[in-house]
Amino acid sequence: MGNAIVQSIHVHPVKAFRGVSPREAAVEPWGLAADRRWTLIDDGGKVVTQREQPRLALAAAEPMPGGGIRLSAPGREPLTVAPPEPGGTVPVNIFGTEVEAVPAAGAADAWCSAYLGTGVRLVHMDDPAVRRPVDPAYALPGETVSFADGCPLLVTTTASLDALNSLIAQGDDAAEGPLPMNRFRPNVVVTGTEAWAEDHWRRVSIGEVTFRGVKPCGRCVVTTTDQDTAARGREPLRTLARHRRVGTGLLFGQYLAPLAPGTIRTGDPVRVRA
Repeated sequence: MGNAIVQSIHVHPVKAFRGVSPREAAVEPWGLAADRRWTLIDDGGKVVTQREQPRLALAAAEPMPGGGIRLSAPGREPLTVAPPEPGGTVPVNIFGTEVEAVPAAGAADAWCSAYLGTGVRLVHMDDPAVRRPVDPAYALPGETVSFADGCPLLVTTTASLDALNSLIAQGDDAAEGPLPMNRFRPNVVVTGTEAWAEDHWRRVSIGEVTFRGVKPCGRCVVTTTDQDTAARGREPLRTLARHRRVGTGLLFGQYLAPLAPGTIRTGDPVRVRA
């Protein structure tokens, strides 16, 4: 780990949309600043992701000053959305847990619905400090999270991706590989480790910020979605099922929770503390 550094940082302002790759990012208690503070919901209030709508891979969201976002997608004129004014909230069902969020302006709903060809609403998590606790099975007291899948940050390593791609190349669907890291939609990509080293991180510092390792990340069908075409394949889930199955989970990457706020930057050293 002596040479491990941050290769890249990724922020996705709208859950399931493609995001941006800044050279540095503020770490807040619930995740990277601006990461997954917005999400789409269907008419029943359930979060909509690439699981149901793979074309979301082609839509992009860029954070704007003041907390707004700029949306773009094939065939649509870009739309800038301001953060909604404080007020009434709507219930959002995210993986079986209900949280409250503030609806965006109607123009955003129309824009997103027209792109997907089905009715959706865009909502904003106004106060992540109180809206959504981390699953208590994995949380420390008071930990919260944005609309991320479960924990504040997701870290992956280039060595693990190289190892996974080597396994894919030996399998029945070798033509699908090698896969790029964007299939896994991490927040932080680390280079200079051994393959699968992140599985065992219990406390790790990235630059000036110390994190605790929460649990390895179980992967879903989103990883089979080409983030440049929205086409679906079989990999990496087939190979993860053969080589990286633990219980019902197909593992790639590690969830992290910050122990204090700070800023991380590309090139920052990464050091395992325990």
